[in-house]
Amino acid sequence: MTEQPQTQQPIKVRMKVGNVEFEIEGTVDQANEAVGKFLATVTEKLKESPLMAEREAPPRAETCKVIIQRLWEEGWFTTARGLGEVHSEMARRGFHYDRTAVAHALIDLVKDGVLTREGRPRRYQYAQKRPPPREAKK
Repeated sequence: MTEQPQTQQPIKVRMKVGNVEFEIEGTVDQANEAVGKFLATVTEKLKESPLMAEREAPPRAETCKVIIQRLWEEGWFTTARGLGEVHSEMARRGFHYDRTAVAHALIDLVKDGVLTREGRPRRYQYAQKRPPPREAKK
């Protein structure tokens, strides 16, 4: 009795590596070879480019209050400023907070004794109550 060679059933392999997705259809041997070549190529490319963990971390989010405090430390509040001016200056620097968030942060800084508030509701002007601390001279 002579043995007849068995024909392999076709298979379908679908893989996703990172944001690359691929599908291979063929015999088991063909699929193994194709997957091996693909993974070798992907591994080589990953060695060339920095991994996510090695990349620079995104800047830490800063609160509205911290940004306004930085304005105070820079002496920006030596001149009395309205809510609109503060909001515009923050936006100019790339910090886009809602006006109500800016208003609440200003009130918090008034309560903390950093800023003072004068005027009427909806027309308040905020100025430094005390000068920012000076850095120690070296």
